[in-house]
Amino acid sequence: MSRKVCILTSVHGPFDIRIFHKEAKSLAKAGYYVTLIAQHDRDEVVDGVKIVALPRPKNRFCRMVGTWWVLRLAYRQKADIYHFHDPELLPVGLLLKLTTKGKVIYDVHEDYPTLILIKHWLPRILRRPVSLLFNLVEKSISTHLDYVITVVDPLSDKFKGDKVVTVCNYPILEGIQPKSEYDFKSPKLIYVGGLAKERGITEIVQSMEYLDFPRDIKLILCGTFDPASYEEEIRGLRGFERVEYLGWVDPENVPSKLAQAVVGIACLHPETEFVQMPTTKVFEYMAAGVPVIASNFPKWKEFIEATDCGITVDPLNPREIARAIEYLIDHPHEAEIMGRNGRKTVLENYNWETESKKLLTVYADLLGEAR
Repeated sequence: MSRKVCILTSVHGPFDIRIFHKEAKSLAKAGYYVTLIAQHDRDEVVDGVKIVALPRPKNRFCRMVGTWWVLRLAYRQKADIYHFHDPELLPVGLLLKLTTKGKVIYDVHEDYPTLILIKHWLPRILRRPVSLLFNLVEKSISTHLDYVITVVDPLSDKFKGDKVVTVCNYPILEGIQPKSEYDFKSPKLIYVGGLAKERGITEIVQSMEYLDFPRDIKLILCGTFDPASYEEEIRGLRGFERVEYLGWVDPENVPSKLAQAVVGIACLHPETEFVQMPTTKVFEYMAAGVPVIASNFPKWKEFIEATDCGITVDPLNPREIARAIEYLIDHPHEAEIMGRNGRKTVLENYNWETESKKLLTVYADLLGEAR
């Protein structure tokens, strides 16, 4: 039986962690012939995955129009399974379902109707009607597809039918080594991910100015600002004097940055879509043996207290974040225990090596193969 897979994304780069490093590579390793259509400067084969280059758009409008170029490239692949990752590709996914013999999977990374409500580029008056309209379109089209894969259970609950499965975005254990030592004399904190207001970056940086420590302490920021103008606002904060801004860091280099830190921070705002389940970065910190300071959303608080891997705080209160930082640095033995608890928890339950089996089960089901 043919086992040809075509993965499509018009938004993400070719080496996105979930799309390439987790899903595409896992499928290729399992024996599937995998083609990935994504924005890139050339066609090439990397780690057994054939990348078909999609021209980079000049702006968001050009990207949206360019989704039809994605469809054209997808048709050429004549795949058995088409697996798309962006909500703007919903019409493409529907057309592939209606006009080809291939099975079609919609991979939902986020709660997009909720996310639309906080999009800075969309006029506030339009956000709610656009959110409602998109919710209707997403639910309608998804019912005609063969499978919906989501990153967390609360997202899966929003889709109907028995062809909905959660494949969590837990970290890849390979390459993330447990910490051998914790430097609390010149401590470093770390945040890895998107640098946007709703991700709590303002409050995290502000917390640095409220620290009473005379000792050297740094906050490592890894990621890109969204919007780009937000960087100037953050650089203007007094706490930025204690920030080491690295910009975007290649996923393969993130473990080495985590190894430098003694605390990982994830203080997302309550209006984000992540309130029902800790964000991926929390599990990455845990995998690296780093104690976490995270938002005190009820589900997050319950999880972090149950695993004893960190402290939860009000993400909108920089002083409370600062007090949590001080507590962990002033109690190094307790911080190390939290870090090791987190590492143990991820090794046992929250890792990609376990989640990839769910992905392969979906593919086997679609192709009528027993697993």
